[in-house]
Amino acid sequence: MYDLVIRGGTVVDGTGGSSMVADVAVEGDRIVAVGTDLGAGREEIDARGKIVTPGFVDVHTHYDGQATWDQEMAPSSWHGVTTVVMGNCGVGFAPARPDRHDWLIGLMEGVEDIPGTALAEGMSWEWETFPEYMDALEKLPRTIDVACHVPHGAVRAYVLGDREQPGAVPTAEDIAEMSRIVEEGVRAGALGFSTSRTVIHKSVDGEVVPGTTATAEELIEIGRAMGRVGYGVFEMASDLNREWNEFDWMGKLSRETGLPVTFAALQSIAKELPLDEQIETMRAENAKGANIVAQIALRGNGIIMAWRGTVHPFRFRPSWRAIEGLSWEEQKAKLLDPAFKAQLLSEDNDFSEAPQDIMGLLMVVAGGWTMQFEMDEDFDYEPGADASIAARAAAAGVDPAEYAYDLLCRDDATGFAYLPILNYADGNLDFLEALQDSDDTVNSLSDGGAHCGTICDAASPTFMLQHWVRDRKRGGRVPLERAIKRQCRDTALLYGLEDRGLVAPGYLADLNVIDMDAIKLGKPWLAFDLPAGGKRLLQKADGYVATVKSGVVTFRDGEAQGTYPGGVIRGPQRVELAMAAE
Repeated sequence: MYDLVIRGGTVVDGTGGSSMVADVAVEGDRIVAVGTDLGAGREEIDARGKIVTPGFVDVHTHYDGQATWDQEMAPSSWHGVTTVVMGNCGVGFAPARPDRHDWLIGLMEGVEDIPGTALAEGMSWEWETFPEYMDALEKLPRTIDVACHVPHGAVRAYVLGDREQPGAVPTAEDIAEMSRIVEEGVRAGALGFSTSRTVIHKSVDGEVVPGTTATAEELIEIGRAMGRVGYGVFEMASDLNREWNEFDWMGKLSRETGLPVTFAALQSIAKELPLDEQIETMRAENAKGANIVAQIALRGNGIIMAWRGTVHPFRFRPSWRAIEGLSWEEQKAKLLDPAFKAQLLSEDNDFSEAPQDIMGLLMVVAGGWTMQFEMDEDFDYEPGADASIAARAAAAGVDPAEYAYDLLCRDDATGFAYLPILNYADGNLDFLEALQDSDDTVNSLSDGGAHCGTICDAASPTFMLQHWVRDRKRGGRVPLERAIKRQCRDTALLYGLEDRGLVAPGYLADLNVIDMDAIKLGKPWLAFDLPAGGKRLLQKADGYVATVKSGVVTFRDGEAQGTYPGGVIRGPQRVELAMAAE
């Protein structure tokens, strides 16, 4: 008798090949059989009329703090994710000298919008080195597996100490020590190294992240540290300024070490290199023997704006500034007062204290009504111009600012507006269609665990199924088999996780049972459930019948089962049985 049998589902196995109706049998943490009329299981799941997929592998998350105190690992675990890679964009919490804890928290809070109070309250800091951090992670079982990058910001702060300031130039000895620390971290099990080179990423004090001013020589030398180990992924977020010649050094590093380099590829009017040119330049380097992989997001990277969120259109109005320090109940009373509303709407924005290098973005936040959209119950994340606040205000015969104000005041002042700041320059997602067929791109950039008051893209796998596979109306769709391969096998293989991402004998029993007719994103909400009452945007989904991690059912019909079979991934993972089909 098998430990678990998933009975009669349509198996979408992760290879990209045709689906088939079959049973899936599990013993321990492994799949042992896929076929028809398999024997009984001690536990069975009826999957008739449903699809059975591998667990989703999300390679771009920021659970570095949360993973030290949280077993459920929401919201990613609510959306069929069974493996995450964290420590992206050069931010994280190890290595960490005792006198740099607050600095690292401030860096994470500024870059990833994770409440510093929550991090300070939630983390025990029972580590200093990166290997000690991984040991600390192993003390807490969880619903999913977690893997790590060694983050550039933490490494620089550890080596340079108080010398780590914007524009700091490390000595040759500093770079050698940084390389040693990265090598140590990778040998302890980290799957790679990460850095950030974008001016949008700043600490809570407004300082650019350490990697922004790093030289190509520093980055290559650190990459060589992973080359000495023989594995590791070099991950980067970058503004891709032409003068930096990012693809040149990325190509050199990949060719020299034989390791993959991956970067966030985004459509943005703020980037010097258009997305088409990013992809073209990447492919030119790959044609010369490099292995550079573009991480792409499946929808616009959008700010969800709300009165209690991190961002909303009226945050630069003097009347808002006058009440932003009040309690929420006091704020709400003011916001719902017609006299206060009239006063605020009569005011001009005051940008005198705003960061000047992102002024264009802030002006769009504060009044880009043609680019902001009303988030209703059945919100389409590929909205047309007729769904904009400007269009709906015109149809209602009111000023757009008033319309936006009233929108945020709906449902007891819990309304949302959506502003896609990246990946939506053309007002559609057509540009992503061709990239879904590309072997040199992976679906990523969910930022799970981060941007707690502004973004909720940890739901990306659900969005992929609902929008790209089933419901998209404004362009082509993605076949189910291809979509599953991209979110499971492709992401797993990028990081050397060969033991997952397929429904086949010998592979980890990380599985989802999904009702494709019922799959649907829920409406986001703001929760205040992080340590110290920290806020985060959350979004659930209908349609997940069951999620299985390492042979253990962790969720049924969206409800956590109180089981925690997940652990810490150390290094690449191989498949002992060679029977699996590829």
